[in-house]
Amino acid sequence: MAKSSGQKLKLLYVAEILEKETDENHPITTKELIERLEAMGITAERKSIYDDIEKLTDFGMDIISIKEKPGGYYVGSREFELAELKLLVDAVLSSKFITEGKTRELIGKLEKLTDKYSAGKLHREVVVSDRNKTVNESVYYAVDMIHDAINSNRQISFQYYEWNTKKEQVLRKNGELYVVSPWYLVWEDENYYLMGYDEKADTIKHYRVDKMLHLSMVNRIRMGRRLAEKIDVAALAKRTFGMFGGDIVTVNFIAENSLAGVCIDRFGIDVPMRYEDDDHVRVRADVAVSPQFYAWLSGFGGRIKIASPEEEKEKYISWLKQILNACDDQ
Repeated sequence: MAKSSGQKLKLLYVAEILEKETDENHPITTKELIERLEAMGITAERKSIYDDIEKLTDFGMDIISIKEKPGGYYVGSREFELAELKLLVDAVLSSKFITEGKTRELIGKLEKLTDKYSAGKLHREVVVSDRNKTVNESVYYAVDMIHDAINSNRQISFQYYEWNTKKEQVLRKNGELYVVSPWYLVWEDENYYLMGYDEKADTIKHYRVDKMLHLSMVNRIRMGRRLAEKIDVAALAKRTFGMFGGDIVTVNFIAENSLAGVCIDRFGIDVPMRYEDDDHVRVRADVAVSPQFYAWLSGFGGRIKIASPEEEKEKYISWLKQILNACDDQ
């Protein structure tokens, strides 16, 4: 580094050293700052360091000065606190649509938003290899492209695949391109879903973003606004299970008192609920009836039951019988 260019950047290097190498337990003295700068080929005197600290403080950097000997400086607060970065790391780790490689890359970037001591704490918590992650590296960019298409009011095209028993990706419709008008991106059950209008079927459909291949924007205006604007996305997340659609039916449940919290988590804090007897509550919710809804219900082993309508109760019983019959046939 040329000395002259280094001198011009001295203030920035002082800021970088303070940001990356100090915290409350690791202050840096004026002498140490001068030595760090000299190692970069930048000359500095005590007075110039004092002036730099003052300028950075005036600029808004939270630099704490320690008056007691040997003295020193450290950054008191940053844009992101450690607890906030841990939340972001957890969100990245739990997101199935982000590949293992992209997960490590994003967490590496998050580590740069704090000092090296806190970054070490984040790094030790990273466990990626055993997580169930997508293998579609393009998902990260697909989400961005879909947002661009929505903002520019354009359609998109893509191929859609599913897995076969040999763990191979098999294109649906023999590789025919899907052309869809994108309206909403929903993060549900640790996956990204696109809610888009299918012009041929004249309906809104759901697509897993991580199962899209060769995504591109189409120079055609989006269709289906009439249907899309009728959708309450927040309410939809409460009614659907795994983003599998179905007829919306108002269902009354009888649940054990201990499962009241489960019902609130699933259907929202505003879900109608009242005591049925000393041990049970009655819950009323709008549900997209599907096999995934039945699977959720059966997971509680009879501790949540359908009270009405009778037709939905019979459908659920029939679904359970089909499973039992399938087990008997094996």
